[in-house]
This record gives sequence, C-alpha cells and structure tokens, in this order.
Amino acid sequence: MLLNIVFIIVGMAIVLWGADRLTEGAVAVAEKMHIPQFVIGLTIVAMGTSMPELCVSLVSALKGTPDLAVGNVVGSNIFNTLAIVGITAMVAPMTILKLTVRKDIPFAFVAAVVLMMMCFDGKISRLDAAILCLLFLIFMMMTLRGAQEAQGDVKEEIEKVGEEVEKTNATKTISPIMSAVWIVVGLACLVGGSNLFVEGATKVATSLGVSEAVVGLTIVACGTSLPELATSVVAARKGNSGIAIGNVLGSNVFNILFILGLTGIISPMQLTGITMSDLSVMVISMIMIWFFSFTKYIIERWEGAILSLVFFGYMSYLVINA
Repeated sequence: MLLNIVFIIVGMAIVLWGADRLTEGAVAVAEKMHIPQFVIGLTIVAMGTSMPELCVSLVSALKGTPDLAVGNVVGSNIFNTLAIVGITAMVAPMTILKLTVRKDIPFAFVAAVVLMMMCFDGKISRLDAAILCLLFLIFMMMTLRGAQEAQGDVKEEIEKVGEEVEKTNATKTISPIMSAVWIVVGLACLVGGSNLFVEGATKVATSLGVSEAVVGLTIVACGTSLPELATSVVAARKGNSGIAIGNVLGSNVFNILFILGLTGIISPMQLTGITMSDLSVMVISMIMIWFFSFTKYIIERWEGAILSLVFFGYMSYLVINA
C-alpha cells in the first residue's frame, strides 16, 4: 500500500513536470514560427495544462480501467468548476467577460450534457468519441475566430494569456535543439509518469476495496487538475480573472471533447462505476457558474464559498459511500 501511494505521488510529480517541459518547448517552437501569442495561449497552453488528464485517461483506457479514465475527466471538470472557481473567487472576485457568458460557458455546458447523454447506455463507443472530436474542432474554430475578431477588453485579456505564458517560461530564449529536447523529454515524462500513476492508483483502489471510478473522481482528478488550480489562483491574484475563468472553461471543454474523444477512438470504453449522480453534479456545477455569471458578470466571494462547499459536500458523499 505504502509503495503504491509513493508511485501515485512520484508519478503525478513526473507528469506535472513533463507537462510543463512539453509546454515550454512547444511555446518556444511556436514563437520561432511567429505564431501569434493569443493563438499560443488558446491552444498550446490550454492543451499543456490538460496533458496530465489526457495521458492518465489514455493510459487508463489502454490498461483496461475505463472507469478510471472517465472518472478522471468527470472529476477534473467538477474540481475545475466548483473547487478552482470557488477558491479563486474567494481569493479575488472574478470578473466574467460577456463573450465568456455568451459563448464559452454555454459550450462547456453543452459538452457536459452531451457526455451525460452518451453515458446513458453505459459505454462510450468509437462513434460517440468521433462526435466528441468533431465538436472539439468546431469549438477550436469558434475560439480562434472569436479571438481574431475580438476588440477592446477581450483582446487585452487574450494578449495577457500570452504574457503570462512568457513569464511562466522565464521568457528566456530557447534554442531550437533545446525546444525539441524539452518536447521529447516532456512526452517521455508524461507517458512514464502516467503509467506509474495509474498503476499505483489502481492497486490502491484494489487494496482498499474502492471502485476505480471513485479513485478517478477523487485522487486522480484532483491530482491532474493541479496545473489549472495554480494557473487560475495566480491569474486572479494578479487581477487577470478573465484568464482564470477562461482557463477553467477551456480545460473543461478540452477534457470532455478532446481527451475522451481521442481516448474513445483508440479504445472504446465500457463504464460500470460512473453513475448518473456524478455526471449530474458535473452538469449542475456548470449551471451554477452560468447562473452566478449572469448576475453582474462577477463571481463574488460568497458565491465562490458556495461553490467550494458544494465541492466538499460532493467529495464527502463519495468518501462516505466508497
């Protein structure tokens, strides 16, 4: 048991470090190719913070533990929406852009509802996965087109994403060779760390007599969402709350549409432990964010406290019924 817990901790540390190195290398390559900062922020960086979920879910599905794969995504989205937005709003009230309320939140809500409907039959087939991937392509095209057409405060928020990325990666010039090395090293760490993490999590679940779904919804989900938590809290403290909420919503859409889409195409998943209750909490959490955003386009501290309480209530429910 102790050794498996060590595997989980070490595996997650390797995955997070690998995701950071991969993102750093990819950003450097993109800048060498003169790709605009806002495109880097909305694509490479958004995907970089979700690489832990992608690798863990993909490895879980390939190893025959689909509940761990889907539980990771569902749990990560719940953690993102309730815990990250809740904690971030308590640190500093979050200003929500009108474009986010009109486009990003509805799309994230639709993605959650689509996943819930697909899980009614207890499986995610290759056809289901292909639909998710198609929706992801539509979302990316809408996002990039909207970013290019954005003006005023929206454009400024998008440019800030690029600035934060540069600061995060120390803004030092990286040679093309080092960029390639970081990409390869990052990918290797992601694959190796994910294998170690999934192996440890699966054995801990077996030892405790807990389902893989519960482990995926709790330990795995919270662990893989650490990059989003760190990014959002730092952005909010610096007054860039638009980045924080955009980071969460982008991650939620990426988790459902791209991660489960790609994973399902490679390995169709039969679900046994993920319940309608878990999927309902994911959908309800999006409705709460949408409702709070409509009030004054601000998520206040007390609203953040409510989101956090709902999250801890849900976690308590999972632990009690485990």
